[in-house]
Amino acid sequence: MTAYAAGERSTEWGVLGCEMRAVNHRFLELGVRLPDELRVLEPQLRERVATRVSRGKLDLVLRLRSANGSDALQVDEALVAKLGDLARQLDAGFPQLRVQFTDLLQFPGVLQARGVDVDALQREAMVLLDAVLDDFVASREREGGKLAEVIGERATAIAAIAAEVRTLVPLIRTGQRTKLEARLADLSQPADPGRVEQELVLWLQKLDVDEELDRVDSHLSELRRTLKQKEPVGRRLDFLLQEFNREANTLGSKSVDARTSNAAVELKVLIDQIREQIQNIE
Repeated sequence: MTAYAAGERSTEWGVLGCEMRAVNHRFLELGVRLPDELRVLEPQLRERVATRVSRGKLDLVLRLRSANGSDALQVDEALVAKLGDLARQLDAGFPQLRVQFTDLLQFPGVLQARGVDVDALQREAMVLLDAVLDDFVASREREGGKLAEVIGERATAIAAIAAEVRTLVPLIRTGQRTKLEARLADLSQPADPGRVEQELVLWLQKLDVDEELDRVDSHLSELRRTLKQKEPVGRRLDFLLQEFNREANTLGSKSVDARTSNAAVELKVLIDQIREQIQNIE
């Protein structure tokens, strides 16, 4: 599911900011951007996020904004000198190569915060990450709750259609029997009543959808139970939708009445709507 959270924390070395955003993805794909002072924390940050988030294409950004302006920054002159030597060595092969001053400052390690206690800053960063993670997970849970509510409404509609079909089936059977008897009455020679009854029973059995409706009810119970689970449920819901779709197709193929045919179509529409919601869960 998509989610976003951000936060800031004031430190003696400036304002530490953290931002997390995610879009749907079947697995956890984490991208991390950190200031130089916090690069060593990357494995620990990844591990901390993975304990709370199991899915999503997630971007994690930490920034350190100086509280005292440029006076709190210093340039690594030795590193700049090395970069200058390298540029002169490459100048013959790349005469058109030009480096802007702002580009040089963005090179890792060139611009540093003066007098930063790296260990203390890293501890502050972990505290901030935990706070932002709490907001991020809470945001996902709120979105998940809304999706579950929408899916639940579709499930209620499916249950209503299944209940309506149950009431229609006896009426349809009676109507089909009446039609067949009327056609037999038009025959020039009377048919064997025993054979007619036998054929009628076999024909009506082919139109029976009680098992399909029972399975729909069973799938609905499993769907509602799945929506209450805390762990990721996207794949399980996708499997359930395949089963729902199978019952809807069978109902449509057995239908001899416009009302049950329409019910099968409505079921498939609701199933597709749930599938669209599941894509947000994925």
